Amino acid sequence: MVPLMGNVAQDDGSSSVTSSPLKSFSLMSLSQPALLPCAPWLRELKSDERGLCLIHLLLNCANHVAAGSLDRANAFLEQIALLAVPDGDAMQRIASHFTEALARRAIRMWPGLYHALDSARAVVLPLAEAAVARRHFLDLCPFLRLSYVVANQAIMEAMEGEKVVHIVDLNASDPTPWLALLQGLRARPEGPPHLKLTAVHEHRELLNHTAIRLSEEAERLDIPFQFNPVVSKLDNLDVESLRIKTGEALAITAVLQLHTLLATNDSADARKAAQRAPPAGITQQLSLGDYLDKDHGANGHSPSADSVLSPPFASTSPARIDSFLAALWGLSPKLMVVMEQESNHNSAALTERFVEALFYYAALFDCLDSTVPRQSVERLRLEKMLLGEEIKNIIACEGWERKERHEKLEQWARRLNAAGFAAVPLGYYALLQASRLLQGFGCDGYKVREEGGGRLMMCWQDRPLFSVSAWRC
Repeated sequence: MVPLMGNVAQDDGSSSVTSSPLKSFSLMSLSQPALLPCAPWLRELKSDERGLCLIHLLLNCANHVAAGSLDRANAFLEQIALLAVPDGDAMQRIASHFTEALARRAIRMWPGLYHALDSARAVVLPLAEAAVARRHFLDLCPFLRLSYVVANQAIMEAMEGEKVVHIVDLNASDPTPWLALLQGLRARPEGPPHLKLTAVHEHRELLNHTAIRLSEEAERLDIPFQFNPVVSKLDNLDVESLRIKTGEALAITAVLQLHTLLATNDSADARKAAQRAPPAGITQQLSLGDYLDKDHGANGHSPSADSVLSPPFASTSPARIDSFLAALWGLSPKLMVVMEQESNHNSAALTERFVEALFYYAALFDCLDSTVPRQSVERLRLEKMLLGEEIKNIIACEGWERKERHEKLEQWARRLNAAGFAAVPLGYYALLQASRLLQGFGCDGYKVREEGGGRLMMCWQDRPLFSVSAWRC
């Protein structure tokens, strides 16, 4: 298991809870850019020692990359390469992804070299690979299934007695969530409604697959069903294409999508961050203990470095997300269900979001290490094609290219309230069904807890990783 989470990985793949290497490491000062001798004995370190070493090297490397001290960053990357491997223990695998992200970030300082190398690789994953990675995430972790269970229960309760139900799925990449909803609607005492599903996705092939699968199931259950495919990226979506009609009871689902609309041309923010950065060759003072204290408060949900050090919410809300939420509000939905990553990866300062991302993805890799065998090909694909791509986008990209701008629920709540939405408490049955699903998953580390206002946090151990909330006009 991952040293960041306080569980020491054993070399045979088993794990045991011991004193936290991170707790010890948090007492260290990262102000000294100490390099370790590049010697073969580095490879012989025990798992917890290696984890501490990798954390130290990664954070110092991130400081040097942010400061533009590429010679020093290169030296740290060389040392990390002795320890980090994509098929090792969890910390080694995490380090391999963060190392690639830092290297890509560093090479951007030579635009000609960067673009020459970038044009030689596939920047966008092929459709089949992206779909496979998301399917592995659905199968290997309970988080997506939990969100689907909660969303379906909330929709069933909101649409009780409605004769025509229209659902807009803003990321219809898989028919799985709606198969269960069809069965739930079929069992209503008053009988099933006429169901219309508008599915938004940029790839027509996935929409066609979803349409066929759901149409077959609706016919089998004898449910009146209409499928409206909308081929579009979310940032280019025209709400008129959703075909909302008078008399329809509307529900909207946004699963891990809204944060992509936070992308903005933040070159001005980057210039301000550069002005705050120390001169090249001088490592920024960075206490991991400070970040740890902020990140793991009494309830595990205290403000992070981003929320403490970054400007207030109002100055970081780009007009695009505001206008999009306003457009959705104008459709007068009875319900909107939102799932987002529960972490702040949208700071203008590279070092701030690097530390946030390191803690966050360490928890994700930790839960995978606890429930999926080390030799699993599916897990390696998930880590490389989904989680690894997210890490690279968070660390290596800026401006419009940086789409993975995750923010916490408290920030989304302010934004949704400003757009005219009010929170809808997720009911007792939603929490009950989510708890039952976790019991069936067979791992005590996964937890779901209710926050104030009836919103749910999906956690690994005590760390929230995803939030699910419901809203109405």
